[in-house]
Amino acid sequence: MKGEKILHIVTVSFAINHFFGQQFVFLKKTNNNEYHLGCSPSLEFRALANKLKYIPLEVEITRSISPIKDLRAIFTVYRYIKKNRITKVVGHTPKGGMVAMIASFFAGVSEPIYFRHGIIYETSTGFKRVLLKNIERLSGYLATKVVCVSQSVLDISIKDKLNKSSKNLILGLGTCNGIDTEEKFNPKKISLDAIEILRSELSINKKDKIVGYVGRLVKDKGIDDLISAWEIIEMRYPDSKLLLVGPIEARDSISDYSKNKISKNSSIIFTDFVVDTSTYFSLMHVFVLPTYREGFPTVALEASSMNLPVIITKATGCTEAILENETGLFISNNPKDIANKIIFYLENKEIAIKHGFQGRLFVQENFEQTKIWKLISKILEL
Repeated sequence: MKGEKILHIVTVSFAINHFFGQQFVFLKKTNNNEYHLGCSPSLEFRALANKLKYIPLEVEITRSISPIKDLRAIFTVYRYIKKNRITKVVGHTPKGGMVAMIASFFAGVSEPIYFRHGIIYETSTGFKRVLLKNIERLSGYLATKVVCVSQSVLDISIKDKLNKSSKNLILGLGTCNGIDTEEKFNPKKISLDAIEILRSELSINKKDKIVGYVGRLVKDKGIDDLISAWEIIEMRYPDSKLLLVGPIEARDSISDYSKNKISKNSSIIFTDFVVDTSTYFSLMHVFVLPTYREGFPTVALEASSMNLPVIITKATGCTEAILENETGLFISNNPKDIANKIIFYLENKEIAIKHGFQGRLFVQENFEQTKIWKLISKILEL
């Protein structure tokens, strides 16, 4: 039986493993669909195609507003839909969603679906905020279904009237793809040799207390607040280290002060971009995410799945990512509050271990990836 031809659109390749992973491989076993994926050109995008079982469409989609490039991207996707007789189009993130929904409209696709991964205008002001909100409304208007990655995102979608509330869906408790709790983010599956090699490469001693962060190092993620908090912690715990796993980005840049501290402070370990973060979690004792804006913080689920207690703000989507005082603690963006919650776990090792253990059970029960993929198949028929 021949399946449907489904085209997903994302902006950049580093989102592919996060948004899909082995999803297409899993779904093809039951539905025999043909999966196409549009993304800005990169070596990673082409390299992943065979492994993750998608047909690649190289199309430049900028993350910033660029009218000429945006029109070119829309036309490229439109032509691809018509030429390949695509039956369903799924757009991800504001820009990927906008391009996908507009191209689908002109191509006459009957069921365009938009994944709302977050509320991008939350931390914007003035004209930019108005523009970004209206882009969300346009994508929501053109889509037949809008998948909100968390209850918080769904609530804001309704409050701000981003689309008809009847279009909104949520997969279980949230998330877009779930977590591989059995293989990738399973502490028992991480090689002890790999951990020791990485510890040696990063000059980490076994007695060091490691506080970790994984993700883009940008202002919206609260990195400036985390660096300020770290100045409190390092004074109290000389044997502690802050492990920052991810790239420093020019867009939404952190302060020059933070950049200087990261580069010169010996107690701060900066790795830059890392393809596979699973082993890095194994070095940590506490995970912290002082973010200002999320859709659903998948990285918090990854940390919980690796038996780590999670310290996180109550930003959009984050309230669903932990169980307070059971799998983690909530923080404000006040550096003293961040420092105090980190210190609590450093001084209460048994509670930290207990919360980490309970966190893994929470993620296994609610966010294991095959459970989410089955929901995608059932609810979205993708």
